[in-house]
Amino acid sequence: MARDELGDLRAFLAVAEARSFTKAAARLGVSSSALSHTIRSLEERLGLRLLARTTRSVATTEAGERLFNTIAPHFEQIHAELDALSELRDKPSGTVRISSGEHAAETLLRPTLASFLPEYPDINVEVSIDNGLVDIVGEHFDAGVRLGESISKDMIAVRIGPDWRFLVVGIPDYFTGRPSLEHPSDLTRHQCINLRLTSAGGLYAWEFEKDGRETIVRVGGQLTYDSILSVLHAALDGHGLAFVPEDLAQPYIAQGRLQVALSDWCPPIQGYHLYYPNRRLASPAFTRFVEALRYRG
Repeated sequence: MARDELGDLRAFLAVAEARSFTKAAARLGVSSSALSHTIRSLEERLGLRLLARTTRSVATTEAGERLFNTIAPHFEQIHAELDALSELRDKPSGTVRISSGEHAAETLLRPTLASFLPEYPDINVEVSIDNGLVDIVGEHFDAGVRLGESISKDMIAVRIGPDWRFLVVGIPDYFTGRPSLEHPSDLTRHQCINLRLTSAGGLYAWEFEKDGRETIVRVGGQLTYDSILSVLHAALDGHGLAFVPEDLAQPYIAQGRLQVALSDWCPPIQGYHLYYPNRRLASPAFTRFVEALRYRG
């Protein structure tokens, strides 16, 4: 196969993955018009339409989807093999793409990156924040961060943090004159601050457990955010009750700015894990990142 044909296939993969000529062109470092010409030439040589173009989006045709599924794994293997050659250098290089929720990114990734990036100046790390469940293979991430209990069995999982728990919190003044909270179902009579899961689109249901009894409550209230930090700040502003990770709320609890409710219904949950598909060969950059995050507590 001629070198220009390989380049045309690489261009096709970029457009199919980005579903946009503009985004793909930026990734490849070429103009949109040049990229469009490349794709048209490839389609003419094959005698098949590979991409369906509209004014708003680009999607693969049946032939394009078949070609993508056939050649994409081979290109990924080529990239992995080329990345592996960086082991011949003093330090690894390349880009590691991670999907993570906001809490894990703030409490685990951020502290690790503080020392990791200076140690490996040739490694770039891209973190995408999404509090919902993400298809890391379909979205072309190297790995994702998720609670251990929710990871698919066909994924490799590496623990990166300790067990922790959610707490129901509000400012002391909020509880004055309001119904007491003895059972999670009592939350339906309170103003609660919801968290919307970005990718799934739904609201996070508050989950509780005590003496083996599990209870899920869908709360109501005037405020909804897609950021757990914003939910915490709204509680501090007195807008209602929040269901947030204990480590985020603890400084404010210690200061007396937040009060805890239903603590006995909030047991620890399995900590965060880095998860990724089984690979025959992982890049040195990715291997270093996994080891930097690995929990050793």
